[in-house]
Amino acid sequence: MPNRFAAWLSACGGDDVEVDSSEVRDALIAAREQLPKVHALFIGDITYEECEVSWIQNTDLSPLLSAYGNLTHFGVRGGSGLSLGQLDLSELVELQVQAGGLSAEVVREVMKARLPKLEHLELYLGTDNYGATSSVDDLTPLLDGTLFPRLKYLGLKNSDYQDAIAQVIADAPALDGLETLDLSMGTLSDEGGQALLGSERVKTLSKLDLHHHFMSDEMMQKLEGLGIEVDVSEQEESDEDDGEVWRYVALGE
Repeated sequence: MPNRFAAWLSACGGDDVEVDSSEVRDALIAAREQLPKVHALFIGDITYEECEVSWIQNTDLSPLLSAYGNLTHFGVRGGSGLSLGQLDLSELVELQVQAGGLSAEVVREVMKARLPKLEHLELYLGTDNYGATSSVDDLTPLLDGTLFPRLKYLGLKNSDYQDAIAQVIADAPALDGLETLDLSMGTLSDEGGQALLGSERVKTLSKLDLHHHFMSDEMMQKLEGLGIEVDVSEQEESDEDDGEVWRYVALGE
């Protein structure tokens, strides 16, 4: 691949929760002059057999992102200890942050980022059982579509407040330029599905990804009739205990 090199790096010592990604970060920073063609980085390429995502220990990656200011693709797995700092990457096209629980601070860092060329944003928001502290209010800067005007794919996924996300995004101007809206892997129920179903903006998408959800058969059928590609696979069933309904995200522990 000319003029491009992707580094896929493991950022923890297997299941050793005392080891964080700072050693990998510092080694990459030290090697910056020897890696002039690196344009894609993914920190934490760790499978669940090696380490559960909630056990991955990250660190402040802002010095690394400053050192590699010409990145076009960046991803990180593991929300514990993670910080991205003031994101200012003029060439970045794709950003992925995967976690079983993402802090409000990291979500806000993304919402304050300067990423003028961003086309793909994918946030695994997670559940409070594994450290998620964000709320739908933290996503407000995205809604009017001016934060990342080139965005084609928006993934606000794996969330235990997926219905609330669906309700605020369904008629948001941010959808006007999108091709794919991904609200998959979370606790979406008929409440969120109804908001999407009633939106004219949703009908302008090429794809609506809702896989791993808790919607009824009837709601699934209605959404599949929107006239766009809709993924409603992996229908899950809620658990009930003493009258309380429990739903779960796809990626937690």
